[in-house]
Amino acid sequence: MAGLCHALMTPSENVSAWPDLKPTALLVLADGTVLEGFGFGAEGQAVGEVCFNTAMTGYEEILTDPSYAGQLITFTFPHIGNVGANDEDIETVNMAATPGARGVILRSAITSPSNYRAAKHLNAWLKARGIIGISGIDTRALTALIRIRGMPSAVVAHAKDGLFDLHGLKKDARAWPGLEGMDLVPMVTSSQRYTWDETPWQWDKGFGRQDNPEFNVVAVDYGIKRNILRLLAGEGCKVTVVPATTSAEDILAMKPDGVFLSNGPGDPAATGKYAVPMIRKVIDSGTPTFGICLGHQMLGLAVGAKTKKMHQGHHGANHPVRDETTGKVEITSMNHGFAVDHATLPKGAKQTHVSLFDGSNCGIELEGKPVFSVQYHPEASPGPRDSHYLFKRFADLMRENKRA
Repeated sequence: MAGLCHALMTPSENVSAWPDLKPTALLVLADGTVLEGFGFGAEGQAVGEVCFNTAMTGYEEILTDPSYAGQLITFTFPHIGNVGANDEDIETVNMAATPGARGVILRSAITSPSNYRAAKHLNAWLKARGIIGISGIDTRALTALIRIRGMPSAVVAHAKDGLFDLHGLKKDARAWPGLEGMDLVPMVTSSQRYTWDETPWQWDKGFGRQDNPEFNVVAVDYGIKRNILRLLAGEGCKVTVVPATTSAEDILAMKPDGVFLSNGPGDPAATGKYAVPMIRKVIDSGTPTFGICLGHQMLGLAVGAKTKKMHQGHHGANHPVRDETTGKVEITSMNHGFAVDHATLPKGAKQTHVSLFDGSNCGIELEGKPVFSVQYHPEASPGPRDSHYLFKRFADLMRENKRA
């Protein structure tokens, strides 16, 4: 462990400069390990679960994904910041809610922006959003540690003067209970319903508007991303977004052609205490239903399956998934630390997608009902667009159901 800590604390390739550099940030793990580095973004401290993300692009979309609430993100790609930040790439819809990630962990100092879409330096953007960062960490060693021991609780702290209450930080890291049993959806869901008509971004055109919708869709917001809403609108949907605690009666009173269950953070079993009864009633109504991420997990709970905490989770934009209904393999964007236990799926709930990394469940559909869901993020942002077809699949289900 001593060798690992030494590797993690190396601030730069110029090892001889270490005695002259004063740490301005610390990452303190729950087991007492202290990793020294250099702070950026907001000053202060934040506690959460440390995960690693293997995506090479899309750091702004990742940092504003509400599904990362309660987590400190380690980027395995060493150079972060080269495209700066802008308002178009933000994925958080509810700007008044708590931001997604609580902290960010980097190998190298933030790269200066060099992109025509850059409106702000990443450091200034992080500071404005209250996100704490630490660089100078050997992220390869930290990633290896997570793969061996699982995702640890930790505190990240940033102080320009380099003065820290180390005892207090260790105590806070140990005291944080972890994500199991934690309902984080109230931190990120919308407080009232609203409509959405913005369609996907196009080169040199920006975002469009859906002015001739074919479908009326109600999207339940457990921490929904903007690009999900854009892709729904792009498939001809007028989308009404409702808070996570909205009842099935209120949803069905809106006479939707389809119901969408969104992504979100935390333990699905905790959120499911109030979400599952609503989902069961929507399923029983025969309304076409599509779930993603947390929505997928709670759909699994609603039909009688169980969810489980993953050892290291799936976070990145390069995860291979096989669609069992077509045999096609797609490269997907993922962000989850819980999964549906496929061994507990009841009769009538068919596994449709599976991870080719570890065989974990990545999709289900209900036999004889217009209901399906996937564990990963078909909307990407960031990531490949291999899975956009699922939004068309949802539109086709609604179209068939309307004709029937």
